[in-house]
Amino acid sequence: MSIPTPTPSAVRSHRAETYKPGAVIGDWRPEDEAFWQATGRRVAQRNLWVSIPALMLGFVVWQVWSVTVVKLNDVGFGFSKSQLFWLTAIPGITGGTFRILYTFIGPIFGERKFTAFSTFILIGPMLWLGFALQDTGTPYWELALIAAVCGIGGANFASSMANIGFFFPKREKGSANGLNGGLGNLGVSVVQLVAPLVVTAAVLGPPAGGPQHDAKENTDIWLQNGAFLWVPLLVIMALLAWFLMNDLKVAAAPFSQQKVIFKRKHNWLMTWLYVGTFGSFIGFAAGLPLLIKNNFETQGYQATTYAWIGPFIGALMRWAGGWLSDKIGGARVTMLSFVGMAAALVVVIFALPSGGDQGNFWAFFIGFLAAFAFSGLGNGSTFRQIPVIFREQHMRQAEGQGPQAQAAALKQSEMEAGAVTGFSSAIAAYGFFFIPAMFAAMAVTHALWLFIGFYATCLAVCWWFYARKGAEAPS
Repeated sequence: MSIPTPTPSAVRSHRAETYKPGAVIGDWRPEDEAFWQATGRRVAQRNLWVSIPALMLGFVVWQVWSVTVVKLNDVGFGFSKSQLFWLTAIPGITGGTFRILYTFIGPIFGERKFTAFSTFILIGPMLWLGFALQDTGTPYWELALIAAVCGIGGANFASSMANIGFFFPKREKGSANGLNGGLGNLGVSVVQLVAPLVVTAAVLGPPAGGPQHDAKENTDIWLQNGAFLWVPLLVIMALLAWFLMNDLKVAAAPFSQQKVIFKRKHNWLMTWLYVGTFGSFIGFAAGLPLLIKNNFETQGYQATTYAWIGPFIGALMRWAGGWLSDKIGGARVTMLSFVGMAAALVVVIFALPSGGDQGNFWAFFIGFLAAFAFSGLGNGSTFRQIPVIFREQHMRQAEGQGPQAQAAALKQSEMEAGAVTGFSSAIAAYGFFFIPAMFAAMAVTHALWLFIGFYATCLAVCWWFYARKGAEAPS
């Protein structure tokens, strides 16, 4: 579909437009190649590379409990396995719920300002967690409340991904969203890798407080360091977002305009698919440390040694999924991801301990690594599908109605795609809650078979609406 060529006056107007850091940008036309090469690419890249570490820290705060719970009982808290799984699950409730809110708030107030604000407020739960962990008498209800507040960190994804999509042309949206989401998702691996290292020594000095005794390892640890470490980084990134990012007027939209997505069939269909990809990624990331601890620790395998690797692979594969989708189409990559995740979980199921069998840790672990990899591919491909679907539908409706109607259709498609991106990510974030909760409430193998059945429905939806010959919305 051709895009209307900007008029000479419009071309001249962007020369006078302010594109410096911190500015509100009114004229933004990434599909105009001259504009993109002269100005757009530089500005878009600056916003992307500030957004990525800010989003990464949001994931750190969201996932800090997945690694914190592993050591709680070792220092004297004394919670049941079910209670520990619930502490890892609770941030998923607030993360998903606040993502819905963040989806629509960002475009109202401006994404630069909102990125700075949403990063800064995460300092509170990290300080609260750090102080609470120093007292083994802290009641369970308070730790559960802290876990809920930490979940707000996961909400940053919705506004961040909706924002970055506006900056890039169609041909680069997959790669840009893949980088933002994929490297942002690395926050899961970063916290699961770094936190266990910093708790082993007084690296933050006396201000961080004294040690607790790890009875299992018979050594002192500083569990609070896993929370306090991120506070100065959150301050720095909030300031960088405020001074270096931009607000795009084209991305601004009141809720009254954004709510139209709830009438769009493809909003609900793509949300279903994203629940399957990202919901799996974030839920497995939250639950894997305790799965390793509960099933294989007696055999000498430590959760803190292995758990971070899966989310790391999944995060990198998100970029690969976006890049590959730009080349061969998002729907094909999405279908591949569901087939791969289903096959990987079959391996996991048969590798788990059963009866008197101790299971096979390496088959279990490799199966989970494959599940993370394919979920990452699907995370990248679905977010490439969304803007393509809405763009093509709106431009098709405006075909033959003149440049003005086509320009309006393009703007509407970008707004709706951004809102759908945020909303789908919000619903998928509940996977963070439901997967650990299911592991706590039923046999792990039963839960995994249910996931495989769900992937089958996702595969059918993707093929029928987006991948088959004559599909309603090929993407």
